[in-house]
Amino acid sequence: MKRRLGCMVLAILMAASLTAGCGNSPAQTGGSAGSEAPEQGTGKNTAQSEGTQEQVTINFQTWNPGEGAAIDEVIAAFEEKYSNIKVNHVYMPYTDHVEKLKIDLASGEGADVFGMQTGATIKEFRDFEMDLTPYAENSWGSDWQSQYMDFCMDLLNEDGHYYGLPLGLTYAGFTWADVNMLKEYGLEVPGSYDALKECARVLRENGQYPLTIGAKDAWINIDTWMSMANDINSEKLYSAIEGKTPFTDPDLVESFRIWQSCFTEGIFQDGALGVGVYNDTSDLFEKEGSIPMIQNGSWAAGFYVSGDPDQDKVFNSEGADHDIFLIDWNNDGKVCPVTASVDVCLCMNKNTKNADAAWTFIDFMLHEGQDILINHYFSYCPSRKDLDLKVQGMNQDGLDNLAYILEQAENNLGGYREMAYADLKQIISDQLTVLALGEATPEEAAATIEAASQTQSR
Repeated sequence: MKRRLGCMVLAILMAASLTAGCGNSPAQTGGSAGSEAPEQGTGKNTAQSEGTQEQVTINFQTWNPGEGAAIDEVIAAFEEKYSNIKVNHVYMPYTDHVEKLKIDLASGEGADVFGMQTGATIKEFRDFEMDLTPYAENSWGSDWQSQYMDFCMDLLNEDGHYYGLPLGLTYAGFTWADVNMLKEYGLEVPGSYDALKECARVLRENGQYPLTIGAKDAWINIDTWMSMANDINSEKLYSAIEGKTPFTDPDLVESFRIWQSCFTEGIFQDGALGVGVYNDTSDLFEKEGSIPMIQNGSWAAGFYVSGDPDQDKVFNSEGADHDIFLIDWNNDGKVCPVTASVDVCLCMNKNTKNADAAWTFIDFMLHEGQDILINHYFSYCPSRKDLDLKVQGMNQDGLDNLAYILEQAENNLGGYREMAYADLKQIISDQLTVLALGEATPEEAAATIEAASQTQSR
């Protein structure tokens, strides 16, 4: 798995030219393969015949991309190219997005195109997702999978069928720091747990936030815990997820101990469980510039080119200095590995009444749309092998951090960011909260998770 991921990132690096101010190259989306249409639709981008098609509107619901300039630019480019298709973008925070989809899709309605997380979530919605394989074959040819990173295809492959296609990759386990703010307190960017603990102590003594985490959101808790477990023993972590190593193994118990200690030792801020990442802790770091450190992933490099005036002031003002870094959670002299995931994949509603228009939009999003999202806004790392990575307008500090992200992705990968087992993921999330509240010992939490793991079908 590590070898596949390493090859995937090496391909990105070979294609990348980290030069500010360069435009993106037009993507070659490919035309019809000329074969007969699949039963559920033509898959031939029939909407390209401008002026000959009836006007249609498709609904695109997702949490990612969010609201703002990035998705507005993508939709404007799409509607200019396909004037007979209008896109209604429905943004919802992730939890609300999933809950609304459950209700709408079960009633036979729901968005024509929707975003999904890989792993447990996309499988949970399988009954409502169109098999996109015939569309991809018709539009891009029989070897269509080769245009995407092998990692993406492995993750989304369901016995040769693909119910979602990858819009972009992300890497998790990182911490971000405002270097100048740390210097105000005589501190450097901490590289180990012990250094982080001392850093948090000094910051607290000066009335400042320590390391900030939006622990109300399960995903950041799992990302952070997985970085701890990966730092101790990657093989045991993924073996436990697959039910081959017990979660009561001492190395995994130690990962739960480190997680809990971040709350009991004051490394994370007080009240962390009551605030989420976005519109809570992230605003303090990226828009106000009022806190020194935050847990967040590779996608946060998009702050440099978001176009948001508040973020621009924080990240692009003269002398601004931010570092993305990794922590050596177990103090063994090696920083934790990163984890990789398809950040969002695009799915089509099996009950859509506008299948061809929906596929035309998906096709555009994966090609021209992905180019815009990455090279104009750095929303993700590329999922396509042929995407020429030239992020426009990113300053030198941003380029340095982007280079660090890609270097760690190539040389320091622990494994997948997502889990394929919904029940197991939920019990881990629940126990991380229990540990944060101090309502169980690491040993007790590990035993609870292991009991659930033994009943998890795989």
